[in-house]
Amino acid sequence: MNLFNIIEEIEKIDPEFNDRLNPRRAAIKNITSFGSKVALAAMPFALGTMIKRAYADTMAPSVVEVLNYALTLEYLESSFYNAGVAASGLIPASDTAYIADIQDDENKHVTFLSSAITASGGTPVAKPTFDFTAGGGTGNGPFKGVFTAGNYTSIFLKVALAFEDTGVRAYKGQAPNLLGNKDILTAALSIHAVEARHASAIRSLLGVTPWITSTASKGNDTGVSLVDGNYDGEQNVSQGGVDVTTLKNASGGSTSVAVATAAFDEPLSMTQVLALLSGTFIVK
Repeated sequence: MNLFNIIEEIEKIDPEFNDRLNPRRAAIKNITSFGSKVALAAMPFALGTMIKRAYADTMAPSVVEVLNYALTLEYLESSFYNAGVAASGLIPASDTAYIADIQDDENKHVTFLSSAITASGGTPVAKPTFDFTAGGGTGNGPFKGVFTAGNYTSIFLKVALAFEDTGVRAYKGQAPNLLGNKDILTAALSIHAVEARHASAIRSLLGVTPWITSTASKGNDTGVSLVDGNYDGEQNVSQGGVDVTTLKNASGGSTSVAVATAAFDEPLSMTQVLALLSGTFIVK
């Protein structure tokens, strides 16, 4: 029995099997460096394990699914800034350039992602209907008046900040699912970096720190409890199995929770983000 022929036969049925299998294929080849009897006994087990792991990977979202997920986020952000810029008297002249640049970036992200999805053989997801007042379409939700003149700092910028910080975490959460496509991964990381710049700019306009500084019990540092879920996990102080607060700072003292949380951003999963959006801003 030639197990490499089995792999070739599977590839005829599933052309993507080779991509799923690599670099695990090398593990099978390395078995032949053992004694022949050992290799013969190990081959069926090794092949079965490889196939199981290869197909377990299919549980992860496809590239098109990740791109459509990102497109949904960009629809949200572009729609928000388009409405904000169009609102009479909302944005002060001193901040017009900042918000216009962010608006332009988000609209370009929508165009790019739509094109990337089509080029990848997929269909761009339809643009949802958004309720930025978070009132289920009634206009009387907790963010009522978000586009009303006079509410720029008190509401508009805080909602914008929640969107931008969430976008940064959302792109980070999907990076592992794009490792098999370097071109798309590079583009996604480029958008991720721009979202981070947007978040920093909004934080600057609000007069708060340019990074997320959480407490031991709460990840949200915006002061708006309604977006606690968008920041869930940012209170984490453990990185790579190391409690960052146990590390010494430049003065030889312990690292504070504020510094430990500000030094690292945490990802959000697709499930978490879509639940946040569907439960608050997307009108079905």
